[in-house]
Amino acid sequence: MSMDCCNVISMATVEPKLILLFSGKRKSGKDYVTDLIHKRLGPDVCCILRLSGPLKQQYAQDHGLDFEELLGAGEYKEKYRADMIQWGEKQREKDPGFFCHLAIKGAQQPIWIVSDTRRLSDLQWFWREYPNQSRCVRVEASEDTRRERGWEFTTGIDDAESECGLDQGVDFDWIIKNEGDGSQLEEQLVTGLLSIAKEKAKED
Repeated sequence: MSMDCCNVISMATVEPKLILLFSGKRKSGKDYVTDLIHKRLGPDVCCILRLSGPLKQQYAQDHGLDFEELLGAGEYKEKYRADMIQWGEKQREKDPGFFCHLAIKGAQQPIWIVSDTRRLSDLQWFWREYPNQSRCVRVEASEDTRRERGWEFTTGIDDAESECGLDQGVDFDWIIKNEGDGSQLEEQLVTGLLSIAKEKAKED
């Protein structure tokens, strides 16, 4: 679970007023966008939940690896990414909502940002558990922009369900273009997600 959320895991999860379910390709800038929204709303209003957190923690325990290194964006994570994806798929086959349930544990803020939904089963779990609060957000960037950020197509990763599972069949509530100097991104957030999130947070 992300440390942006409540540190006391034993605390009961509070019913959210809005859940923003983010998806996007590698190097599209999902973390950048979600971190920006989190900073604007503040930690008392908003928390970031990462489905990959509990997945990586359990994978690290089972394989004797460094959990903190797996959380990073460096070569250590990339070395184990393909195997970790396969391991995660096996866990989801047993329980499609396993990582979703762990990720939200102890969340206290009214606005939840789930920064890394990758599969239709992830969305379906939130749609089922929180049908009135869940909204889907897609972050997009061109392949040229992603390459500038260090992306390179990798067989077994970029053609796997973890990258392609939401390419079709999802009616996104927002599609955010994350290109260039960020000026367009700023306008999209201010006129869209941020204003709605602030309104939701004030609701009784």
